[in-house]
Amino acid sequence: MGTAREVMMYKQILVAIDGSRSGRRALDEAVKIAKATGGHVQALCVVQHPARLADVGAAYAEELSHDPNANNAATLALDEAKTVFAQAGVSGSTRAADAVGEDIAGVIYRIAAEDDAELVVMGTRGLSGMKRLLLGSVAEAFLRIADRPVMLVRNAEETGA
Repeated sequence: MGTAREVMMYKQILVAIDGSRSGRRALDEAVKIAKATGGHVQALCVVQHPARLADVGAAYAEELSHDPNANNAATLALDEAKTVFAQAGVSGSTRAADAVGEDIAGVIYRIAAEDDAELVVMGTRGLSGMKRLLLGSVAEAFLRIADRPVMLVRNAEETGA
């Protein structure tokens, strides 16, 4: 066991982004950590496509499942991450993943394990009460299954910071 003065040296950091303000704040925090530790940041954007009922062949159903709006939002978020990495001078990469038959938290969990992430950074909107109950929370779902350190970053606008 280390002393309280030791600093965790995260070398492989996974940050979940989605194009939101809280996702951008999570990206900024992951970059700060990577800059301080010499670590590598992988920005992950999980694309969830809405379920569609259709009585069509499997090939056509697969074609329909790709939502261009979701893909465009992921591309924009990942392009922004590349720009942030370059401006900060940190090692970074980007990855998009489809949530097909899996919830977003499960996809993040799987990719964190595949990439041996030592830290997962996520944004949270900080919802409470009925809104949280109705909308659910990817961050909360991920915390329940996480097997590695997780940093949650709240959107400053919602915390008053």
